[in-house]
Amino acid sequence: MKSTLFKLSAVLWIIWGLVHILAGVMTMRGILTGDITSSVSGIADAVDSSTLQMDYSKASGAIIGQHGFNLFWIGNVTFISAFFVWKGNRNAIFLAALIGGLADLGYFLFMDLGGFVNFVPGTVMTIISASAIIFSFYSYYLAQHKK
Repeated sequence: MKSTLFKLSAVLWIIWGLVHILAGVMTMRGILTGDITSSVSGIADAVDSSTLQMDYSKASGAIIGQHGFNLFWIGNVTFISAFFVWKGNRNAIFLAALIGGLADLGYFLFMDLGGFVNFVPGTVMTIISASAIIFSFYSYYLAQHKK
C-alpha cells in the first residue's frame, strides 16, 4: 500500500507542478508583453476583469512578474521532486511538501479565503497539494514503522 500511496502522491505533484509552471509562464508572458491586466486577471479569476482594467505602475508589473517567476520555479521544484517521491525518497517528500505546501498555504489564506479565485483550478490545486502531502507522509510513516 505504501508504494501505491507514494506513486499517487507523485502523480498529484506532477499535475500540481505542471499547472504552476504553466501559470508562471502565462503570468510572466503578460508582464513581458506589457499586459499586466491579463496577468492579474489570470490570477484573480473570480474577480470581474473589467474592475482590474487600469494603468498599472512598472513596480506593480515587477511584483506580478516576480510572482510569475515564483510560480514557475515552485512548479519546477515540485515537478522534479515528484519523480523521487515516486520512489519514496524522504528528502523529496519533505521538499515537495515544504515548497508546494507553503505556496498553497499562502494562496489559500489570501486568494481562496479572500474570494478572489474560482474553485477550478485554484482551490482544486490546493486540494491536490494537501492530498499529495497526506499520502506521502502517511506512506513514509508506514515505511518507517514497518522496520
